[in-house]
Amino acid sequence: MKQKLKVLLADDHKLLRSGLKLLLQRNPDILVAGEAEDGERTIQLYEQLKPDIVLLDLSMPNMGGIECLREIKSRFPEAKVIVLTMHEDQNYIKRAMQAGAAAYVHKSAADTDLFKAIEAVAAGGIYLSQQDSKLLLHVLLNREQETIDKNAPYVLLSPREREVLRLVAHGYSLAEVAEKLSLSIKTVDTYKVRLMEKLKATKRSELVSYALKYGLLSPE
Repeated sequence: MKQKLKVLLADDHKLLRSGLKLLLQRNPDILVAGEAEDGERTIQLYEQLKPDIVLLDLSMPNMGGIECLREIKSRFPEAKVIVLTMHEDQNYIKRAMQAGAAAYVHKSAADTDLFKAIEAVAAGGIYLSQQDSKLLLHVLLNREQETIDKNAPYVLLSPREREVLRLVAHGYSLAEVAEKLSLSIKTVDTYKVRLMEKLKATKRSELVSYALKYGLLSPE
């Protein structure tokens, strides 16, 4: 006989827990092993019952859902927690997943997404709705953009400007740079002036310092 999946419900609203319990009981392979009304009780019951999955609300008294999630994952790293919440803000999704949630499900979509999430998490995976995946990806991409050094050569300078900078920083004269790049001296001088303006440099030594900082002075 197939062993039922033990689920612990954690939500401070008794009526909502009753509704979730009825929803889960539609699946004969799921057993609601316990119910908790706050974070502290959730941790106590997890230790006693060792459920396969915790359905955790984020807004609970005594100990908030994120704090409870962190505590459970700290004490029981193997715990599988599905956040089931009314919060649809991308920051809540990010915080929950960073704290160790295996899935994030909106209460408004519980009837369509909850069983998908349980199935995925029980199998060792994670679950986010398509919309939440997009929101989380947006957050991560924005963070990556924030970490980009706006003064880095590949951001600030064109490929040709980087070539001129590298040669000037190596000590070549404008005539030598012009010869190496098959440009006129006037064109090279224009590039140098543009570099000085972009890098807010007033003398050649500052160009050299910039080139050194960003590894442009590679061996010839």
